Order: sequence, then structure tokens, then C-alpha cells
Amino acid sequence: MFLALRELWYARVRFGLMGGVVALISILTVMLSGLSSGLVDDGVSGLRALPVDAFAFAHGTKTDSAFTRSTIDTAQVAAWRSRPDVADAAPFGNTLVNAKTGGGVAVDFALFGVDPQSFLAPDPAQGARLDRPDGIVVSATALDKGARLGDTVVIDRLGTTLTIVGVTAGKQTFGHVDVAYVPLHTWQQIHAGVKPGEQVREQAYREASAVALRARPGATVDLAAGDAAADTTAMTRTASYDASPGFSAEMATMSLIKVFLYAISALVVGAFFLVWTIQRAGELAVLRAIGAPTRFLLADGLTQAVVVLVGATAVGVLIAVGGSRFIHGMPFTLDPAAIATGAGLLVLLGVLGAAAAIVRVTRIDPLAALGANR
Repeated sequence: MFLALRELWYARVRFGLMGGVVALISILTVMLSGLSSGLVDDGVSGLRALPVDAFAFAHGTKTDSAFTRSTIDTAQVAAWRSRPDVADAAPFGNTLVNAKTGGGVAVDFALFGVDPQSFLAPDPAQGARLDRPDGIVVSATALDKGARLGDTVVIDRLGTTLTIVGVTAGKQTFGHVDVAYVPLHTWQQIHAGVKPGEQVREQAYREASAVALRARPGATVDLAAGDAAADTTAMTRTASYDASPGFSAEMATMSLIKVFLYAISALVVGAFFLVWTIQRAGELAVLRAIGAPTRFLLADGLTQAVVVLVGATAVGVLIAVGGSRFIHGMPFTLDPAAIATGAGLLVLLGVLGAAAAIVRVTRIDPLAALGANR
């Protein structure tokens, strides 16, 4: 231990450069973690805010963009509601729309159609609940884009006019678009493409995108049995996240980038300690010649690796967390658990890479220190 720390001090420039590289990699790790968490929030925070355990879609609906492809009817809602393990089931509408506020500000919304009397109805932090047919409760982030409590919102191409009566407590988005809750009856008219004053076909009022399910306390919904009874394809709320447009592709891309980043960090650290071990071959041979055990030499090298990795990673994380305050205009969320996991993996893989290089000391011939190979 003493020898390892002493070498760290006398070769501080070399180790400092190596630590700088590790710190830069850890900064990139935190940034990627923040972007991943931000993309998750931007894609499915609206679904996570719903008091739902599962969703049931039309039979055979594929997971990708299921909310936009599925259509269920009131009979399927009733079939799920009669299940013994389901506390409540309610029709749920989901569609993306373009609109303009009364002030001419263009806004996009993921319209969530809910029965105002159901468990899906939002509890706004500002304003009123959905107690009027033309009312709309918007995500708090919509206020940052020009919407205001009391503003009117006109749906493009239809001309349907809605009034913002409430604002949710925090950010709620779906597919990177702000969520807006509307009464299910109104959502059905918009989804059917009916303009104000036009006749609405009766079937439109019996349709929705999915059945929202809430399990009884202490119970788990038997999705397979419910699907058989209602002729649907059900999935847990977490599984339904993949139905958010582009969500699965975004997560797969970010995960692949992280894998390459961790692999690069292990290779960089391993290469550094391989070169460092080769340069110290003479000194290590002397230590072997005077009786130093192999485990001492291995511990010596690994101590240096751990000190450099832990110290540099900590510095990089602190810099990244501090710098994140200046990131605006993009989905970025710092998750302490994700940051800790990323930093831990960076240190672990770095130590493994260093260990693969340092194991070379077990093959150093003590006679080399005495000149026997000359």
C-alpha cells in the first residue's frame, strides 16, 4: 500500500492524465444517464402519473404505438370490470393533436380522454377539475410553451374550442408531447374527426383507445384470463411504455451507447496500466528477487487503479452534476440511482481492465533484476 501511494505521488503527472481521461468518461456517463432519464420522463411521465396497474388493448395490437392503433368498446370495458381481481376498469382515450391558443400560440397535446367521474380523472394543482364538457386540464410544462390557465385552445382542422380549466401538479408528457386531459365524451368527438355542429355517429361514443385497469388491494390482475374473457391484449403499465412513440428505439440506442462507453473505459484503463506495468518491470523484478510475494505486487497495482478510478470518477460526477444546471431546452433529468449505478460500473469495469493488465506481474522473472537475462 505504501509503495503504491508513493508511486502515485512521484508519477502524479502520468496518473493525473489518466485520471483526467477517466473523469471525462465519467462526465459523459452522467450526461448520458441524464439524457436517458430525461427521455423516459418526456416519453412516459404522463402514463406514470396515472393510477393504473395495466392497460387492455384491442386483441392482437402490437406494443409499438398501441395507443394509436387500438380501439376497444364499452362491452370490453364491462368484461374487464366484472373480473374478480379488478377493482375498477375505465375507458381511456389517447390521441395526439395540434392546436392553437386564443393568443395564436401553436401547441401540441397528447389528449387523454377520461371519464370525469372515474379514477382516471386528474386532480389539478391549479384551477378546477374536468367539470365541463369543453374543459381541459394541461400539464404544468404546457405553461412554459405559452398556454395559460383560462386560455381557449382550438384544435387544428376541426375547430373544436376547449378552455384550460386546470393545470397538473408537475410534468406529464407522452411521446415528448404535453398531456392534456379532456372529458371522454369530448375526446370521442375529436377522435372521430367531427367538427362542431356535425352529427356524431353513435358508435363513436362507445369507443376508446384502451381499458385502464386498477387491481384490488393486495391482488394482481390476471391479464391472460381477462384477455380471454374480453378479447383483448393486456399489458402492465410498465410494459405499455413501449407503446409511446419511439420510446423503445430511444432506450435501445441509449443503452447501446452506454455499453460502448463502459467497454471503452475498461480498455483505456487496462491499456494504461499495461504500459505502466511494463515500464515498472525492472522495479517489480527487484521486489520479486528480495522476496515480495505475488499477491503483494498485485495488491500494489490494484490499489493504484482503485485510487485513480474512484477519485477521478468522483471528480467527473461532481463536475457533471454541477454543469447540468446550465442545460436547458432538452429532456434531461438527473436520477441519483442511475448516476450511482453508472459510476459504480465505470469503476468496476476499470478495475477489471486494470486487473487484466496487472496480472502480467505474475510472469516477471526475479532473475531479471540480477542481470541473468543479459
